[in-house]
Amino acid sequence: MNSSIPAGSADDLPLGAQPEPRLHGVARWVWLALGSLGMVLAINQTFNLSLLGFLPLGNSYLYYLIGIFLAAAFISIPATASSSARVAWYDWLLCAAVLGASLYLGMHGLTIIEQGWDYSAPLPATVASGVMLLMVLEGVRRAGGWLLLGVALLFGAYPLFADHLPGFLWGTQYTFGETIRAHVMGVESIIGIPMQVVAQLVIGFVVFGAALTATGGGEFFMRFAAALMGRSRGGPAKVAVLSSAILGSLSGSVITNILTSGPITIPTMKRTGYPAHYAAAIEACASTGGTLMPPVMGAVAFIMASFLGVPYSEIIIAAFLPALLFYLALLFQVDIYAAARGLKGLPESEIPNLWDTLKDGWPYLLSLVMLIYMLLFMRLEAYAPYYAAVVLLGISIFKRNNRLNLKRAVTFLTDLTGSLANLVAILAGIGLVVGGLSYTGVAGAFSRELLLYADGSIPLMLAAGAITSFVLGMGMTVSACYIFLSILLAPALIAAGLNPLASHLFILYWGMMSYLTPPVALAAITAAGISGSSPVKTGFYAMRLGAILFILPFLFVIEPALILQGPWQGIASASTTAVIAIWLLSSGMEGYLYRVGALSWTVRALVLFSGLALVYPERISDMVGLGIVALIYLASWQRGNRGKSAHPAALAEKGPQP
Repeated sequence: MNSSIPAGSADDLPLGAQPEPRLHGVARWVWLALGSLGMVLAINQTFNLSLLGFLPLGNSYLYYLIGIFLAAAFISIPATASSSARVAWYDWLLCAAVLGASLYLGMHGLTIIEQGWDYSAPLPATVASGVMLLMVLEGVRRAGGWLLLGVALLFGAYPLFADHLPGFLWGTQYTFGETIRAHVMGVESIIGIPMQVVAQLVIGFVVFGAALTATGGGEFFMRFAAALMGRSRGGPAKVAVLSSAILGSLSGSVITNILTSGPITIPTMKRTGYPAHYAAAIEACASTGGTLMPPVMGAVAFIMASFLGVPYSEIIIAAFLPALLFYLALLFQVDIYAAARGLKGLPESEIPNLWDTLKDGWPYLLSLVMLIYMLLFMRLEAYAPYYAAVVLLGISIFKRNNRLNLKRAVTFLTDLTGSLANLVAILAGIGLVVGGLSYTGVAGAFSRELLLYADGSIPLMLAAGAITSFVLGMGMTVSACYIFLSILLAPALIAAGLNPLASHLFILYWGMMSYLTPPVALAAITAAGISGSSPVKTGFYAMRLGAILFILPFLFVIEPALILQGPWQGIASASTTAVIAIWLLSSGMEGYLYRVGALSWTVRALVLFSGLALVYPERISDMVGLGIVALIYLASWQRGNRGKSAHPAALAEKGPQP
């Protein structure tokens, strides 16, 4: 990963990441060879090719992947800031250690299962497990930082002292050797659900995202957004919203999305009249929402599908409308801001021709449509991204622009290796959290206690869940935060009678908040660095622009129609009400209402109240909200008529309001 990315931000498929400066010479070739080997291994396993007669069992395959990509992480991610210039001797030693341990465990994969080595194993297996565990901890430290290492250590060591803790924190105790064997050779820790999801599903989507980046897909989607929205008022901001939505939905990485599109969108917004802090806040919000937008959504969506035991297509369908509502709120706000201040669109000379853009970029759209079709209708989650990537890479060979040559092929492999090295390093370490809570039995006890303390109060449980998700999101990656809370909190929400899918999405959304809200605000800080604005001011503006993210999770938990579950009449009604509510909330936050103009603080408060009334899922509150808005427009119309009769000439000069 690029060293300019803040610690902990390299989350969930950070596609497009550039290698460290220390990757040169032998180190670079070894690093690329490891990435190539890992990709070939994944393809061999996914399609059951048995290349050279080699097709490892499930746990053996996972050990090999962890060894390969942890070794790549030790080469590309420096142990300390002072060692970032070159690969040190101890980095090579760690590579050899993790490759040796993974090879030993992989070769004995069947024996581990058949003879129960996670309970009792020969000394060499225990030693290899200890080496692997140390390498996993070092990997999560390098990729996720000291805080994530502390979390992994605390919960990984939980079985050692679980029987000394009081109440619901009490659990089954393990000896030191039993703990090591359970974490490494058991099926619920470092080779548990997070790593299983990476091995079975996520690698294919990383391949697709890297293929899209290497063949110029990011540039196409920027041009496509500019061709669609560049001419409208506040066009540059709308281009930023649309392009970041598309790019983020495919990459699943907030920070990488900002670093990819921000250097283009933020200066353009500033040039057309948006203040630096506002432009940075727009890019931060748009890039954050990309992680919530189907079809890819990052690794966390695949982990969610595994935890819930549902096809990934169900996650895509459920997440679509909330993500669309979030981007609609952003578009409303930037349009209202532009209308209130008379901002224009891009100059005609900077707007690409839509037909020429589509003619040049049709392979990207074809591969994207193919990916969505195979995910939603053919239910081929494991194969779809590989097929889409092959189509994209195959077509690019025959294109004059962005043709796949040797340089682009190396870029493709570079993006792929960097993304997977970082992802495996983090998720293997987070597996220790899952294992520690599962082996001791504390996870179930925690959920029962939460239900008991909440005393059946769903609002209290949701408030506690929101605060917990938000606080954990400050120090963890989104995947880590989600995995942790899906074990502890989600079962309690589901047991309280809430929709299971809505409960898991609730945790995901609130875990994302820390990207926008101070003091952490990684997305806002990164965007502020590009725009030259104050990080704190940018963070607070990002909170305001992304305020709908604070409301949406409660909406779809209370009203499952917003995750497209239930009869179509209910979905249509809830969607219409939500759109009107978002428009009113956006108008109230910006202090401007279409056909009314700038709002006084009193009217602004009424508009915000109307939006909140429409948010509440009751017919009477909807009628109250719509009634207040109707009265505001009626009063404005009457004032306009009185003003027109009193000052017709002045009004004629003023002209119609936007």
